[in-house]
Amino acid sequence: MNTVSPLLSVSGLHVQFGGLTALDSASFNISPHSVVALIGPNGAGKTTAFNAISGFVPISSGEIEFQGKKISWPKTHELAALRISRTLQGVGLFSGLNVCENVMLGADTQKSSNIFTDLIGASGKSEKRLREKAMEVLSSLGVAHLAERLPHELSYPDSKKVALARALISDPLLLMLDEPAAGLDQGDIDELATIINEVKRNCAVFVVEHHVDFVGEISDQVYVLNFGKIIASGTFDAVKEDPEVLTAYLGSSRH
Repeated sequence: MNTVSPLLSVSGLHVQFGGLTALDSASFNISPHSVVALIGPNGAGKTTAFNAISGFVPISSGEIEFQGKKISWPKTHELAALRISRTLQGVGLFSGLNVCENVMLGADTQKSSNIFTDLIGASGKSEKRLREKAMEVLSSLGVAHLAERLPHELSYPDSKKVALARALISDPLLLMLDEPAAGLDQGDIDELATIINEVKRNCAVFVVEHHVDFVGEISDQVYVLNFGKIIASGTFDAVKEDPEVLTAYLGSSRH
């Protein structure tokens, strides 16, 4: 039986803020074309792990491999070269640009054309190609009809789709989503689950999320953090019955 090598492998990740240990030897793998979720009570260290991978917080120790090669922990500006995209907890759209232009800003920064130059029309062919790609991604998420609108004209669920489109336009190998279901009603969450299950046909997805039922709908693998340590891993159905996981959630008011 052939074993699929991880796209991303993190081992022994340790993060400290002063005297506080935020992550304690956390290890996890993300396989190609899979959805991996990181869950746990508030304060467990989920966002810290997410931010460590994407260069937003310094690590104390640990190793990271990407596509089978050991690499240095990436800085934020190095993510595009690795073909890693991420969304933030906030939508983060630029108020002075329309929807299509916001999505265009997510294009691979390693390409020779300059997106800011393209947007002011100095490179017409590049802009046309980029705009067409942005429209394709918006269409795949069902929001192409909003392309000319400004961010303040969008509903919150549509804003989140635009932010997702911006992360997808660079054709990432790994898409990182920080609490994508936050602020959505159940209908929008169900739609998002469908979108993510479609997205994984093209890339791996790493999700930090509080909505446990949503995690069950999308995840192939789940890791559970508590007080900075991985306490369980496996399928969603397996970890939700784990006694240590039940204690972490039900034994704490921080759910």
